[in-house]
Amino acid sequence: MAKTSGARRSAELPRTTKPARQEVEQPDRLIHERVRMGIISALAVNECLSFAELKKLLATSDGNVSVHARKLEEAGYISCSKTFDGRVPRTEYRLTQPGRRALDRYLNHMEALIRAMRAR
Repeated sequence: MAKTSGARRSAELPRTTKPARQEVEQPDRLIHERVRMGIISALAVNECLSFAELKKLLATSDGNVSVHARKLEEAGYISCSKTFDGRVPRTEYRLTQPGRRALDRYLNHMEALIRAMRAR
């Protein structure tokens, strides 16, 4: 078996690559959206809010509140209860513990980004 020269052996070795850039953790995209962040934030400072109260507070349409609240509910971030006041339906939303933890993680992430940018 013939010996391989040092030059050829080094050419066959995989080249070293630059160190990988450290991945920056992304914020929770589910609550990063403006209306969803508004819903989560409003529920964080209120025990519960009705559909009408959220709609008025966020100055948005029925469809926006409905679609975004449903996404948050499916993720387990908020709970929804539907009752009737006489014949009038009433939908109320509450922030769940997983929702509060998600908001805390999101806020911590954003604070860390702000600190990192100010340190530059």
